[in-house]
Amino acid sequence: MGYLIAGVLVAAVLVARRLLVVVQVAGTSMTPAYHPGDRVLVRRGGAGRLRRGQVVVFQSAHMWGLAPPRLGATDWFIKRVAAIPGETVPDSVAARVDAPPGSLVPARRLVVLGDNPASRDSRAWGYVPYDRVLGVVIHRMPS
Repeated sequence: MGYLIAGVLVAAVLVARRLLVVVQVAGTSMTPAYHPGDRVLVRRGGAGRLRRGQVVVFQSAHMWGLAPPRLGATDWFIKRVAAIPGETVPDSVAARVDAPPGSLVPARRLVVLGDNPASRDSRAWGYVPYDRVLGVVIHRMPS
């Protein structure tokens, strides 16, 4: 019986490691919601189920196209989803992506904004490709 319980626990840990990751916040782009040093629990994947208002972790813009996202990298950003495919491109981002008024976010792209108005986000880099999203923040870890 003890081996069965141990086996179930090991399996549960392995599944959790595949589905969840802890990321430490760096920078002030998400203040007041998150502060430098905060740790957040991220549910991996699920880019196809994203909704406006969710906070996501994604690979930084300078890495797009160079390599697939990987754990252990120090180039992860955390921002709030401002628009998903099929929604109207926010006015604050439209000029950056050459979108006329009323344009829609294209397929497999996101608009992300930091909570801090001084954030570098889609207003600076444009759309975020879906395949660069690590996952959705589901919980702030206790300090």
